[in-house]
Amino acid sequence: YWHRFYAHQPDLNYRNPAVVRAIARVLAFWLRLGVDGLRLDAVPYLVEAEGTMSENLAQTHAVLKRLRRHVDEGFADRMLLAEANQWPEDAAAYFGDGDECHMAFHFPLMPRLFMGIRQEDRFPILDVLAQTPSIPDSCQWALFLRNHDELTLEMVTEEERLFMYRAYTDDPEARINLGIRRRLAPLLGGDRRKIERMNALLLSLPGTPVIYYGDEIGMGDNIFLGDRNGIRTPMQWSGDRNSGFSTADPQRLHLPLVVDYEYHHQTIHVEAQQRNPSSLLSWMKRLIALRKRYRAFGRGTLEFRHPANRSVLAFISRWDQEAILVVANLSKFHQHVELDLAGFDRTVPVELMGHAPFPPVGRGPYPLTLAPHAFLWLGLEAPPGPESASRARARTAVPIVVRDSWENLVIGQERGGLAEALPDYLRRRPWFTERRRRVLSASVVESIRVTDGATPCFITLVRVEYAEREPDLYVLPVAWATGARAAEVERAHAALVIARATVTGPDGSTDGILYDAIAEPRCAQALLRAVGGRRHLKGASGDVVALRTPAFRSAKTSRATTIGSNVVTEELSNSTLVYDDIAVLKLFRKVDEGAHPDFTIGDYLTRRRFRHAPAVLGALEYRRRRGEPIVLATLQRFVPNDGDGWQYTLRMLDRYRREVTGEPDPMPPASLSAAALLAASQSPLPPLAEERLGSYLPAARLLGQRTGELHRVLGAARGHPQLAPDRFSLLYQRSAYQSLRGLTCSVIDAVRTHLPQLPATLHQQAERVAAAEGELLTRFRSILDRRLTAVRIACHGNYHLHQVLWTGDDFTIIDFEGEPPRPLFERRLKRSPLVDVASMVRSFHYAARVALRDESDGSRGASGSSRGWSLFWRHWVSAAFLQAYFSTVSQGLLPADQEDLRVLLDVSLLERTLYELGHELTHRPEWAHIPLGDLRDLLDAS
Repeated sequence: YWHRFYAHQPDLNYRNPAVVRAIARVLAFWLRLGVDGLRLDAVPYLVEAEGTMSENLAQTHAVLKRLRRHVDEGFADRMLLAEANQWPEDAAAYFGDGDECHMAFHFPLMPRLFMGIRQEDRFPILDVLAQTPSIPDSCQWALFLRNHDELTLEMVTEEERLFMYRAYTDDPEARINLGIRRRLAPLLGGDRRKIERMNALLLSLPGTPVIYYGDEIGMGDNIFLGDRNGIRTPMQWSGDRNSGFSTADPQRLHLPLVVDYEYHHQTIHVEAQQRNPSSLLSWMKRLIALRKRYRAFGRGTLEFRHPANRSVLAFISRWDQEAILVVANLSKFHQHVELDLAGFDRTVPVELMGHAPFPPVGRGPYPLTLAPHAFLWLGLEAPPGPESASRARARTAVPIVVRDSWENLVIGQERGGLAEALPDYLRRRPWFTERRRRVLSASVVESIRVTDGATPCFITLVRVEYAEREPDLYVLPVAWATGARAAEVERAHAALVIARATVTGPDGSTDGILYDAIAEPRCAQALLRAVGGRRHLKGASGDVVALRTPAFRSAKTSRATTIGSNVVTEELSNSTLVYDDIAVLKLFRKVDEGAHPDFTIGDYLTRRRFRHAPAVLGALEYRRRRGEPIVLATLQRFVPNDGDGWQYTLRMLDRYRREVTGEPDPMPPASLSAAALLAASQSPLPPLAEERLGSYLPAARLLGQRTGELHRVLGAARGHPQLAPDRFSLLYQRSAYQSLRGLTCSVIDAVRTHLPQLPATLHQQAERVAAAEGELLTRFRSILDRRLTAVRIACHGNYHLHQVLWTGDDFTIIDFEGEPPRPLFERRLKRSPLVDVASMVRSFHYAARVALRDESDGSRGASGSSRGWSLFWRHWVSAAFLQAYFSTVSQGLLPADQEDLRVLLDVSLLERTLYELGHELTHRPEWAHIPLGDLRDLLDAS
């Protein structure tokens, strides 16, 4: 009677061929059910022999080779994992020549990681890794910190075992056999920083990390349950009955739940940590996702560094073009270290989690200061240049490999492949507003099927994490194409290709492209049909719900579902689909919870029969079980037009330029200040203005009238849950001033930062503005000097000439979504109507500065027009616009007191010009001369 462990556990006789055949059938049974791999328990003791320890016998290796052949012949992508609690050179024998086990646990590493951090010395870790032999390329070590058994101390010296007992077992009950029966979190005293450092070390070393269930949430244990049961308690899923593990009566559970106050199952569970982005579980998920992006961690070769400070473990992991420097502080105190990074001169260490660049590596030792228990993953990257850029382009051309179906990239377990391609794609799109920020990750968090068939389309929600700010949520419709259709998409919409992919399966592989489905007619038609049919499209965590407004019935959209659509444009926040001359679907790209002003205001104006905005026909909302709805798209009536107001104005300015060329300069306006504009708007325009600007003045007056009518309707939204107007208050005035103060400091800092990169001709203007921070704050502080009798309404929020369509004899106002770079909750705030007025006045100024270049631009204008005629046009067009606006808008919306009106208009003009300057410096430096010069003029006008 042979048994290795318990007497009631007899060993099988693997010398009997019938036993081996029976075990092979058992293996096949589980593998046919879809099991990916099998752990071979205590594999060194498989075969017994008289007169031996029955350990590591040649017959055992023969049995393993036979079982491996059986697995390989009948199944693909399956693996055998050896549990051999032995020294590395003995355990490595179970790889054979790549023909026995695919993987084997590395037992001696586990206790030495704990020894190293307790002794604050890297030697135990380096020592065991130095004794780890190389293994076949097709094999891999399985690394772990804890498992279902005790923390085994068999593979340590007697002195080391006594040290570990003294260091990690305050209670003798924690000791069992030759080990310690404790989970990871209690072993480390529940210290979050120690837990993070240990997991980071586990994920840094070559091999496949294995995380014991519950350690990802910091579960506790119960050392008084006997045997190893204290670390085998039920998984803590939620705060419900039996912590969500079972619906049985608690007394019927095989083992009781952890009730220790520090690790109580009602406090430590998955449900709570899933909702908390700062939890240990969320941190572990981010670290694992980051590790998966770099093959150097699992497959790289290690190059250890040996700094004088033994409390610091440092090594470089290399794989192909990847070189990652791993540095860990094993001490509980701050440590300084100087690393020899010879061979990496001029490389730039980039912290992988936050993408923060460190100073370049020089010829001498590289200094680092580490916080207690800290670790760093630093990618050693070549300095930016053409070569590295070409390598980046080459990486994006490498196809993603996905098993069975391309849909696994958006709804399956292989989303990670798509996640690697998303950051590069997002940066190329105009609606991705944060392309200058460091993107940490972009992952699909929801997928909703929009069309059926062999190649369906999906709407995906992509969560983008940044190093410097809160994450964003983006909408990305996705479709798949192969063969001729893929070639057609690449020809017509090359910029919309997200990634190339290869789908592998039993019948071979298929190459195709994953692309933005905004270019897919089937997707466009399905979205329109969804609104028309008020459909609910189900996702994993929520549903897309289609809404219809009363205006939908009269829009004649039934014909639009049978015709094609085309991408009209991709704006800074949306993509627009036009269905012939019937309807327009606007798909928002960056989305957030809560009411969307474009839908809320547009629907309100439609119900109030405001004729100078497109009628809103419906919308698509994403609704989860918790949280507010997210507006994904709006459907509006198509408005026939001759282009937008900007294009029309530039045409009129070109005519004006030809008419005034060679004419003597007119008398320039006294200034472009708010006071001067108000004065000009309250008296008839001079004859010269009527003569020279006659072709455009009717349009400016009409636009002022339509703006006043818009504000009058929005100001009448009393009782509306989102749009009801509010009165100014001292509290609001103080809040507004603080916002203006923040804007001023931010933009002035940007001016100082960008000053060296600006053309020399602009330096004087930039220095004037940079020195005016105090002056600007004083001007803004004027809103605190008195209680303003004014009203705040839901404004347009981003009102300029691009946001009005010219229909040939009238204007239609579009896009009520506000400034795209601002968060949605800011765009919902109510403001003075003069914010919109100031924005349109500034748009007139932009148009004149673009069409009538003058010396103040800092560049030679092609037209040669003088600055005088440019100022003349700006001033009197703005005055005509204001004149019509003030005569139309409800007087209750604006201050009755002229000084209050001047203060609000002055503050609004300054705010808009500052915002423009910050935007141009960040996104379009070549346009910065326009707001820079105008801000100088506004300051000088004071």
